[in-house]
Amino acid sequence: MTKAFSEAKILNTPLGEIRVEGPVEAANLEKMFLNKKLTSFRPADRQKEALIKISKLPEGMIYAARIGREIIGYLTFHYPSGYSRWSKHPRVLELGGIEVSPDWRKNGIGTTLLRKAFTNPVVEDYIVIAIEFCWHWDLKGSGLGLMAYRRMLVNSFKSVGLENRATDDPDITEDPANVLAVYFGKNVSKDNIMLFESMLFNNRHTVEFR
Repeated sequence: MTKAFSEAKILNTPLGEIRVEGPVEAANLEKMFLNKKLTSFRPADRQKEALIKISKLPEGMIYAARIGREIIGYLTFHYPSGYSRWSKHPRVLELGGIEVSPDWRKNGIGTTLLRKAFTNPVVEDYIVIAIEFCWHWDLKGSGLGLMAYRRMLVNSFKSVGLENRATDDPDITEDPANVLAVYFGKNVSKDNIMLFESMLFNNRHTVEFR
C-alpha cells in the first residue's frame, strides 16, 4: 500500500488550536505523548506503543489530533485480525479504533479525524469496515445512554459514507448495540463487493473470489 499524506487540518476550539494530521509516521509518533485519559483500549503509554506498532505495518495508518506534542485524539487503520472472517477478503481495511480524550470532546475532533482520514485516496481502493463494541464506550463520560451513544457513532460514520450493515458475525451479534459500518471505495471491483456481501451472513451462498 502507498500511504498518501496531505496537509494538516487546523481545528479552532474554545480550548485551543488543534492540529489534525496523518498518516503520522512512527518516527513522529515517538516524539509525541498521549493524553492520560486516552484509556478506552489500554493505558495511554501502552496505547502509544500500539499506535507506533500499527504505523509500522505496511497498511497501517494513524491519524492524530494534537496540541503541540500531546495527542488528544487518534484514529487507526489496519487489516482485520487473522481471527476475523473479514481477513479472508483481499480488499478489506479496518478502521481499528477512534478515541478522543474526555477533556476534549464536543469540539468536533472525532468527526474531523474521520473526515481527514477519508480524504486519503487510499481508502478508495478498499472496503473499509468499522467495528464498534459497546463495552469500549465511555457512557459515563459522555452522559449518553447505550442506544443514544450508538446513534451518535452511526451518525458520525455516515458523515464519511460508512453505512451500518447487518451481519451474523458472532463478534457483532454478541450485543445488539454493537455496530458494523461499511464503506465501499470507488475503485473496488464488483466481484470484491459481491464477495464481501456474501460474507456478511455465513449461511448464505459464498461467492468464490477469483
